[in-house]
Parts: sequence; C-alpha cells; structure tokens
Amino acid sequence: MKIVCIADAFITTEMMEKGVRPYLQQGDTMETFFFGLPDKSQMRDIIKDIEARRHDNIVYPEGLEEAIAAADLIIVHLCPIKRRMIEKAPNLKAIMTCRGGLENIDVEDATELGIIVSNNPAHNANAVAEFTIGVILSETRNISRSNIALRNREWRIVYPNTETSVKEMTAMTVGIVGYGSIGRLVAYKLSVFGCKILVADPFLKECKEDYVTVVPMDELLATADIVTLHARSNGAIMTDREFGLMKQNSYLINTARSYLVDTKAFEHAMDSGKLLGAAIDVFETEPDIPEFYLKYDNITLTNHLGGLTVNSFCDAPIFAIKNYQNFLAGGELTFWVNKKQLS
Repeated sequence: MKIVCIADAFITTEMMEKGVRPYLQQGDTMETFFFGLPDKSQMRDIIKDIEARRHDNIVYPEGLEEAIAAADLIIVHLCPIKRRMIEKAPNLKAIMTCRGGLENIDVEDATELGIIVSNNPAHNANAVAEFTIGVILSETRNISRSNIALRNREWRIVYPNTETSVKEMTAMTVGIVGYGSIGRLVAYKLSVFGCKILVADPFLKECKEDYVTVVPMDELLATADIVTLHARSNGAIMTDREFGLMKQNSYLINTARSYLVDTKAFEHAMDSGKLLGAAIDVFETEPDIPEFYLKYDNITLTNHLGGLTVNSFCDAPIFAIKNYQNFLAGGELTFWVNKKQLS
C-alpha cells in the first residue's frame, strides 16, 4: 500500500513521520509532503480560504499530484483534496483527514468515485473541552479581569457580575448545544462540579450518561445559566430569537465556530443587558476582532486557543493510520463520513 501524507504548520512533517511510519506493514511505502506556509500565523489566511471553500488560489507542494496518482491512501490535515487530483488516482481507496472539518475535501466527488472519506472530529476534542471549562471559570469567577487589574496595580473589588452574585458552578445550570465528541467531554468534565447539565442536539439519538438531561433547544436557552456551543451548522444558531429566549443574566460561551453566533444579535444582547457575560475564542475576522467586543468588560476574549495543544496534533496521524488498518483487518472504520453511500 502506498501512503501519501500531507503535513503542514500544525501537523508537521515530523509528526506525520513519527505518527504513521511505525505502523507501516510489509510492502507499505510512505511519502510525505508539506503544504502551505511554515509559520502558523502565516497560515491564517490560507485556513480562512479553505474553510470558506475558496480553493482556486491554493498552491500545492511540488510533486504532490503525481504522488497521489499512485496512492492507495491519503492522510491529510489542511491541504485541499480536489476532484481533479483523486480522479487521476485509480488505486486510491481512502482519504483520512486528521481534522473534524471537511471543507478541504471534495466529499461528494470522492463518494462518486468510490473513495472512502474519514475525518477525526475528536482529534482536539479533549483540548477544546478542557479549554471550555477554563474559560467558563475565568468568565464567571473573574480570573482574567482580576489578573489584568492587579497588573495595573488595582485591587479590584467590583466586577460585572458582583451585584447579581458570583455563583459557584454547583449552583448553576449549564446548557450544552451540540453533543458530539467535544460536547460529551465538556459534560463529563462538568459533572464533577455538581452543576445541572442540559443538552440540546437535534441529531442525538440516545444518551446513556445519567448526569445530563436532554431537552429541546428553546428549553435549554430559557433555563441555563451558562450556554456553551459545540455544534456544527451551516449558519448561525444564535440569532435575535435565541438570545431573546435566553435566561436573564446568563453567559454565552463559544469555543466552536464564529458563524454559529450572529454578531449583530450578540451585540444587541450585550447592549441590552440580557447577558451577564461571555467567553469568545473564535472570530470571523481573525486576527482582527469586531471593535464592539472591546467596549465590554464582561467578555473574556481569547485568540482561537481552544484546540492548540501538542497532543491534539501529534495523536491525529496515529489515529488515522490505525483506524484505516483496523478497517482493512475487518474492524469498524471510526468517523466514516460517506459510509451510507458506499457501504
């Protein structure tokens, strides 16, 4: 089996080599390419184009398309895999992407050509879940604001939530919107705090965890003290309507996707005093953020840090090769995107 691995600034060539090569079996060959720019900050615009499915100006590594033409398996992170590449690869059986998003893969074309597509929405799940717990505590307990005040030689006593009381997690209800890999981990980690946990997910078929209660989205919004987003959607799920349903003096947490929240609706909810606070890690205009965010003292802002851990990137290539080899051995393929169409 010929395996083509495509590294980048996040999952580096070294990570691909260390992750995949030890699992090669007799007769397997591996070729690794580097996509994009070497600096993570320089990759920002490229990633924005990828996630917006603007692939026309993407520059591919020299020799990549020729290598793919002879490949049986592609393991990739960010590099777009287009129809014109895979339709010239008669031996290609599967594309294993190391990320959750599929914006860089032409899934429909791959399916039409009989090629398996598998993603890994769990690759940074623990990292984002941990981070979510962190920003919830930072926002509700004023950790970041206290740090800033002390660095400015101020012993601050009054915070945005002082008058409404600073509550412990055990006294609050947390609503988790989206109960996939990240949402489940957030719920599990929250369970030790003793808070009430609500979950809303239209795709949730069953829930075995006894520490969560599944409710409709509207009920979650009206009941939760903290609403944290971990959903995937084609557009905003938090608009004026949803903010209007939220409990007075509640918190919004978004460590998922910026477009899940309508910016104008969020601004109105902040201006009206509906929200007691928020924690935001993702922005549509990165690295710039909307100017109005800066006028609020009751927002914890972080620069897209949620999934940035060494573990989340190093482990992804290992998962990809082991997942596919398990499938070849007759096991289940985890996160098989086009299973219904191909099985």
